Amino acid sequence: MSEHLFHGGCHCGAVRFRAEVDPAHGSVRCNCSLCARMRRWAAILAPSAFVLLQGEDALAEYRFGRGVARHRFCRHCGVHVFAQNHVEALGGDYISLSLTCLDVAPQWLAAVPITYLNGFDEDWTAPPAGKAHM
Repeated sequence: MSEHLFHGGCHCGAVRFRAEVDPAHGSVRCNCSLCARMRRWAAILAPSAFVLLQGEDALAEYRFGRGVARHRFCRHCGVHVFAQNHVEALGGDYISLSLTCLDVAPQWLAAVPITYLNGFDEDWTAPPAGKAHM
C-alpha cells in the first residue's frame, strides 16, 4: 500500500473515499467567490487518484459561473468533499479534494505547503494580490 494512500469522508460518514495525496505536491487555496466563502483548502489530484467508496446517492452538486466545476457536497451534513473540474492551466481534468476531509492528524495537514490561486480573476498563473483572508 502506498504511503500516500488515505481515506476520508464527510462529517456524518455518508460519503467515504480513498485518495492518493502526496503532501509534497502541496495544496491550494483559491479566492473565487465560492472558495473564499468556504475558506476551502484543497489538493489537486488526477481523477485516477480518487475513488468514491460510498455515498454517491448522498452527494449533491453545485455549479456556478461557467458551470464547469462540479462542486460535490453531502446533502445530509453539508460538507463540501470534492469538486470535479477542468482548467487547462492546471493540467486539464482534475479532482479538487478538500484536505480537511482526509482522515489524517492535524500535524500532517500543518506540513502541507499552500499555493494561492487567483480564481476570482480566473488568472491561474499569478497569485492574488492579497491572501490573508484566504
